[in-house]
Amino acid sequence: MLKNLTTEKRNNLTRNLDNMSTEQFLQTMNNEDAKVASIIRKQIPVIAKAVNTINTSLKSGGRIIYMGAGTSGRIGLLDAVECPPTFGTNPEKVVGLIAGGERAFVKAVEGAEDDFNLGKIDLQSISMDNTDVVVGIAASGRTPYVIGGLRYANSIGAETVAISCNINSEIGKIAKKAIEVDCGPEVLTGSTRLKAGTAQKMICNMLSTGSMVGMGKTYGNLMVDLKPTNKKLEERAKSIVMEATSCDHKTAEKFLMAAQKKPKVAIIMLLTGSTYDEAVQKLEKAKGFVHKTLK
Repeated sequence: MLKNLTTEKRNNLTRNLDNMSTEQFLQTMNNEDAKVASIIRKQIPVIAKAVNTINTSLKSGGRIIYMGAGTSGRIGLLDAVECPPTFGTNPEKVVGLIAGGERAFVKAVEGAEDDFNLGKIDLQSISMDNTDVVVGIAASGRTPYVIGGLRYANSIGAETVAISCNINSEIGKIAKKAIEVDCGPEVLTGSTRLKAGTAQKMICNMLSTGSMVGMGKTYGNLMVDLKPTNKKLEERAKSIVMEATSCDHKTAEKFLMAAQKKPKVAIIMLLTGSTYDEAVQKLEKAKGFVHKTLK
């Protein structure tokens, strides 16, 4: 029952929430939030397995497909839409599905999350196949939309991962890999946009960043596949080239333009004395890894 879920229980530390001073409440909330990272740390072995599974999928042409409802769905969508500018991925490579469709991102669509079949329908609508990895996100661990999606993904042989904030969750029992973090009751009873939402966001950060590192999307800790789509990102791209090659700003700007605004290509051109075409070929041979290209 819902009342038995950790995410629905009352937090004894905040039973007098409305009688606290602003500073007392914020200190209490901060103390609760501080617990999240250490709780997630215990799940790193499972998260690592999920990242490795995603890497295998991406290398075989598959996709990461996040799916969830409400806050959980929005977190998945947020992680998905940040991948193209950060890692230069095709927008179709990391997909976010939310119960009720994209309009549910800004306004709740009543009843959508309660439809088991809708999860299956949404996956079919994007032609999901068994090369993809479906990551079901649900703080409660029992959202019908997510359950339906995971069951369908399993039925066609796809890899499945569940992210839940309750132990022994329903989605955890369905998915092939279950990431379950018990962050304790929320400071505001049942408001899973708080600690549960923070935990889900941190885990999604790990899944996407870890898998992109494994795909050669970084050089050291530099975002070498960054897409400079605005002035700020153009300057960041120049800084990346400067950091990677120890060149000055003017040289970074020159080579970045010659590399069609691709930091990774500009770095190889600078460090190996290659033309644009030669640098691209070298990177392709090294499967996109800068450090392998330079060996």
